[in-house]
Amino acid sequence: MSEHASCCSLHASLFTPHASRLTPHGFTLIELIVVMAIIALLLTIAVPRYFHSTEKAREAVLKENLAQMRTAIDQYFADRGAYPERLEELVEKKYLRRIPEDPITETVTSWVAQPPEDGKSGGIFDIRSGAPGTALDGSSYSDW
Repeated sequence: MSEHASCCSLHASLFTPHASRLTPHGFTLIELIVVMAIIALLLTIAVPRYFHSTEKAREAVLKENLAQMRTAIDQYFADRGAYPERLEELVEKKYLRRIPEDPITETVTSWVAQPPEDGKSGGIFDIRSGAPGTALDGSSYSDW
């Protein structure tokens, strides 16, 4: 009987489904659709905030670049008694390490130089951005 029992147990083990065969190995279509819907919902919330924050950061960098260049122009005038003729003079005379990039246009050539109005010597009294468009607060970039 022990031979028969061992034979039957061997036979039963060959045809009995194992626990690993009964557990699912993947996701159903419904589960995938639910997960994709949750991801899409989170993206609709996060993406607009991301683009808003990047635009806000560009505007902050533009304001900072304008402030640094205006400070350098003022220091140049205080030291030399005249305004610089061109922006490159600020770099040549070590008032700036380099001409900063306009973060809106992503170039250093879009700066608009304002000459002095009161007849003082020099070509650049103030600097403005040459970027078209308006900022998040509704003001024009060229007015900054």
